This record gives sequence, C-alpha cells and structure tokens, in this order.
Amino acid sequence: MGSVSLKIAQPNILTPRLLLRLANQDDIAAIIKYFVDNKAYLTPFYPKWMNNFFTTQYWQNQVEANLYEFQYRLSLRLFLFRQNNLEQDHLEIIGCINFTNFLGGSAQYCNVGYSLAEKEQGKGYMTEALKAASDYVFQEFNIHRIMANYIPHNQRSGNLLKRLNFVVEGYARDYLLINDKWEDHILTSLTNSDWQYK
Repeated sequence: MGSVSLKIAQPNILTPRLLLRLANQDDIAAIIKYFVDNKAYLTPFYPKWMNNFFTTQYWQNQVEANLYEFQYRLSLRLFLFRQNNLEQDHLEIIGCINFTNFLGGSAQYCNVGYSLAEKEQGKGYMTEALKAASDYVFQEFNIHRIMANYIPHNQRSGNLLKRLNFVVEGYARDYLLINDKWEDHILTSLTNSDWQYK
C-alpha cells in the first residue's frame, strides 16, 4: 500500500488512566503479544483467526491499512495503553476498540467492536475507554449513531454497553460467523444527542 501521507491529526485520546491511539510500526511487537497472550480468551468472541494474523508481516500491512482507513474516514482502530506504562521501553497493549463501516449520507452511523486483555477484566478500563472513544467519534466524525452487537451469553459485554447507555434495539439470528459458528447477536446503539447537520 505504501506509506500514508497524513492529512488528519491522529487522535491521542486520554482518559484518567488510559491512552487510546492508532498503532504505528513500533507497536507491532506489542500488538502481537496482546493477541498471542489473549488468544484462548478471545477466540470464542472473534471471527476465525487468519493463518498469518499473528505475524509481523500481517501487522506491518495492517497498521498501514488502519492509517489509510482513518485518513479517509473509513475506520478508526484504537489500541489501549495504560498511562502509567508509557515511559517504559516496551509498551504494553491491554485492549483495542475498532470503529468500522462508517456510512455518511442519510445514515451517519458506524459499528464498534472491542476487546480487553483477560487479566485486565473487571477494572473498568473498557467502560472508561469506550466512553471516551465514542465521544471522539461523535465529535470528530460527526456520526449520529454507533452500533454495537454482542453474543447473548457475553453478559460482560452487555453490562458494559448498558452502563454506557447503549439501547437494545433487536435480536438477530445467526448474525455473525464467530469462531467458525454462526452466532445470534443482541443489537444495540448509542445516538449522538449533539449531532448537527454539516
């Protein structure tokens, strides 16, 4: 794809404990470590892993693609870093939030998906991160609706979305192919009360 010429300032979203930002080439080892360390935990909630997903070459290409998609407002793929870890030589990634499928026109919506390291569960990190990231998308992308869908038995995800005022809107049978199995999903969304036509 080649090197991306940046036209839009990349986000550095700060919360009380976290930094959220797009990855760069220096983060690749930390990205791979995050997914390798959490593979067993994440597998029941992820599409089937591609054969090269855990390789440096895959992530070299993916980081470039993520930057390109951000520049053209096609996606926003953020990684989560603890602020108290930023000065260390080897940054640790503890999660990710992916906003994808941006539609303009009369739609003005996108989808969001997320994951958090198994060892970081129950600390409120994803509540903190998803709130800040959603606010950013509403303000900077002028999106009207963010849609998040979860497998019914993933109650942790359901509770997270409820805390952040995502509203349940429906139930979709065999909605997504997750870990080689068609899974039902509960459909939720959050709307931007400050949206203005631009």
